[in-house]
Amino acid sequence: MNDHSKFAALSPTAYADAQLGRSQFMDMGIHELWPHTPRIAGPAYPVKCPPGDNLMLHAAIYRAAPGSIIVVQAGDVDYALSGGNVCAIAQQRGIAGFVIDGVIRDVAEVRAAQFPVFARGVVPIPGQKQALGTLNQPICCGGVTVHPGDIVVADEEGIAVIPAAQQEAIWAKAQQRTEQDAARSLKDWETNHRAKIAGLLQNLGFEDEEA
Repeated sequence: MNDHSKFAALSPTAYADAQLGRSQFMDMGIHELWPHTPRIAGPAYPVKCPPGDNLMLHAAIYRAAPGSIIVVQAGDVDYALSGGNVCAIAQQRGIAGFVIDGVIRDVAEVRAAQFPVFARGVVPIPGQKQALGTLNQPICCGGVTVHPGDIVVADEEGIAVIPAAQQEAIWAKAQQRTEQDAARSLKDWETNHRAKIAGLLQNLGFEDEEA
């Protein structure tokens, strides 16, 4: 499937509700680096960089296909993996965004260009370009194993990684759940929720204190 826009129509929360397992959501340390970053979704182009080195990410921006998300396993959080120019070139080449288990720099330039970057933070010191890592091979990012072509969905709610082989089934479940929620009023939700919570408390032997 070449068009991944439908995945961007749904938040990571929808994929969580669709029973995509906890192991497929990156830890909370990887987050948007500028306010109101738009949701991004697309196939992963995984990159692994050794500690203190950013060569492979710089190589990836010329190899990843337009629409893809470059997902990076960094060796540390002491040196920046990219700066404003690298993000600008990636943006020009149609890369949807970066998801980095590491840090970047020049965040003001990145924010001004409105290029989506999710990372652990910002450090002004650049890394070296002296060591090989891997390109388009499985990596670990934010505690999640990411394979080439897995669908990454990232926004302010978190980052979901949908295995390529399950992408259609997971999307369908998430879409169905979203439609069901949209069709139900808050009043109906409250009625069902109140009854559900009361039943759960009762089953666990909880008793309200008498007035």
